[in-house]
This record gives sequence, C-alpha cells and structure tokens, in this order.
Amino acid sequence: MCRFRVLNQADGYLSLANRVKRTRLSGGTVSRVVDLDAAIGFVVAHGDAVDRARLSWLRVGAPPQQSILDDAEVGQAPDGGWPAIWGGEVASVDATCFRLAELDDLGALGRPAARRALDWLATRQRPDGTWEEDPSLSGWAPPWATPGDPEATLYLTANAGFWLTVAGHDARAAGPFDHRPGGAYAGVVQSAAHAFAAALKDDGTWPSFLATGWLGAAVLYRQEMYYESARIQVVLTERVRDMTPSDVTAMASALRRVGLSTDDTLLAAARRRLAGTQRSDGGWASDDGEAFDVHTTLAAIRAFR
Repeated sequence: MCRFRVLNQADGYLSLANRVKRTRLSGGTVSRVVDLDAAIGFVVAHGDAVDRARLSWLRVGAPPQQSILDDAEVGQAPDGGWPAIWGGEVASVDATCFRLAELDDLGALGRPAARRALDWLATRQRPDGTWEEDPSLSGWAPPWATPGDPEATLYLTANAGFWLTVAGHDARAAGPFDHRPGGAYAGVVQSAAHAFAAALKDDGTWPSFLATGWLGAAVLYRQEMYYESARIQVVLTERVRDMTPSDVTAMASALRRVGLSTDDTLLAAARRRLAGTQRSDGGWASDDGEAFDVHTTLAAIRAFR
C-alpha cells in the first residue's frame, strides 16, 4: 500500500491559470527511459507464484491458475465485502478496495466474488455520495479509514468510487448496463464524483491524503469532469519530483487504468521520476520494505507496459 500523507492547502503551487495551462503541454523529450524488460526480469527473479501470475496477466492476458484465484478471494464476508486484518469479521471499505486491486491484477474483476464486493460497495454509499467505515471499527481503523474523520471519508470516497468506475466501465460491454460514464454503477459513481469535486479547494488541492488526489482525479476524468481532474493533475505534477516510487507507480497505474494517455504531462513526469529511481536490478523500492518491492515494480509495469 502507498504511504499516506496529508496534502495541506499551505503548500505552494503555481497559480490556477498557469497550472491549468501546463496540463495542455506535451510530455517533452525524456532523457532516461523506464527499462520494462529489466523490471519484468526483477519480478520473475524475486516474485512468488502470485506475482508471476499478475505479471503474466499484465503482459499477455494469461489467466491465472484456479488455486491462485481462490487464495485471492478467500475470507469474503457473506455480505460481499472483505474484513480488514484490524477489523475482525466486519467488512471494510478500505480492505475491500485493496482486494479488488489484487483481483484486478489477476484479471478477476468479472468473477462472482468481485461482483458481490462491488455490489456491496455500491450499497454502502451514503446519501451524500461518500463512504465511511462501519462505526464499530472506530478505535481499530488506521488513520485513512477512521469512521467520522473527514480526511478518511474523502479517501474512502475516492477509493470506492475508483473501483466502481473501473469495474462499471469494464462491465458495460457485457450486458444492458447504464451507458452513462461509470457503466454499471453510473449513478453511484456520478454521486461520488460530485461529492469529491465539492471538497476541492480553489487552488486544486484536497483536504486528505496524497493518494486521495490521484484516485479522485481518475474518477473525475472518467466522469468527463476534465477541468476538475486537470486541477488535481497539475498539483500532482508539481509533487512528482518529491514522491517515492511507491507513490508514483500507484498514481500512474491508477490514472492509466481509466485511460489517461502516457503522453499526458503528469504521466510524462511520472515516467521521468521512475526512470531516475529504477535500480540496477530493474526494480523499485517500496515504502513498505523490501518484501513489497515486487508489488511496486508490478505497478510500474502496469502503468507503462
């Protein structure tokens, strides 16, 4: 998981006019490039069976073995969500989104387990378009999932909205779903997007964690709220040079997942940052320790394969 940091309004950025203008600029020439062949070699050499299955899906769309899918889906609660390791048996919005991310890397969002989870997420949306964890998780949840905390609420709204956006868009061609942006969950995602946009500050920043920004930008982009998404993207572009590889790969893979071009200014900056931080062994360092380096490297492959 990425490191969570609050983005304060006091951080200095370009004026809105200049920042929006910069989103229209091309990515420019990149002096160093991300070596995807070396990244693939790192995953093959250091990853486990699940990591290699994720790599095969990302590279050639090869479906994983049933045993790997069964392990990825284990522990699902009867209502469709997944509990967090810190939350006992109560299904968690954050934990469910984390599982959906794992299943997405295995090409499994269309399987019954993921669909039940997505339906559960949709029913957990509050009337104002946001999400919060179950109140019973107070005292157990980490800062980004604490019930009643505004920063956590905005993060969970962006995260749940992102996965309903991704899954709804993918499902749209499979049946008679809603054809508005958001596909099968169009109404839910639309409400989430407007709730998120309402929380943005005049300078394009958001009162929550860093990851909230790129997840929210992805949701807004798929909702065709391009101006609101661009405001966030410009803020993120200014921060890329100080981001860790974990943050950059998570951001880039999320935005690519909703169709943002690799030539976009933000993703060009992300590519330059990753080119400058890729190690000689082909991998990238994770914020969560060496054991998660393969996960960070797989995210880079997802973003720039």
